[in-house]
Amino acid sequence: MRWFLAFLMAAGVARADGERAGDFDYYVLSMSWSPTWCALEGDARGSPQCDADADFGWVLHGLWPQYEDGYPANCPTTERNPSRAQTAAMADIMGTGGLAWYQWQKHGRCSGLPATAYFEQARAAFDAVAKPEVFRKLDRPVTLPASVVEEAFLKDNPDLSADMLTITCKAGRIQEARLCLTQDLKPRVCGDDVVRDCSMRDALLDPIE
Repeated sequence: MRWFLAFLMAAGVARADGERAGDFDYYVLSMSWSPTWCALEGDARGSPQCDADADFGWVLHGLWPQYEDGYPANCPTTERNPSRAQTAAMADIMGTGGLAWYQWQKHGRCSGLPATAYFEQARAAFDAVAKPEVFRKLDRPVTLPASVVEEAFLKDNPDLSADMLTITCKAGRIQEARLCLTQDLKPRVCGDDVVRDCSMRDALLDPIE
């Protein structure tokens, strides 16, 4: 019994230390619909991402290292944290430098890359995705099936298939588009725990103000 308890204690310590940086299977590129985040959280925080002249549509939430089942987070790494200038430089696609800092701490460290390389990869992955212009043209809130958002992404990105992309909802609204990528940023099939599309047929999508 003593050896078994010792084993459990050792295993607990190992888990508490976090997963090894660079040890993951693929990436999830997560893109948020900014008006949804602003309505649910950002407006109340007074986030500059939600300013009237910000003009954000799909923004980069993060580039997340992923296992085939589950994901690592807050990994120990010997890589230096990004400077304030480096995180601020991501605000044009992430909304704020604060989000870039948070994403580095929780997810970027697990990539095993230096901060500069991680943010370069995140930007490259985000820029490679065509964001359907139809959603930027909305002049009023609409309700629609989440599948319509997925279909729009698939139409504008012919290299993608439905099992490489998932649309999520939160509080009755379209929340995010999540694309699965290999470590060299090529589209790939998502793991079963990621490819769970929102099934709502009347999800709210606010326009860009």
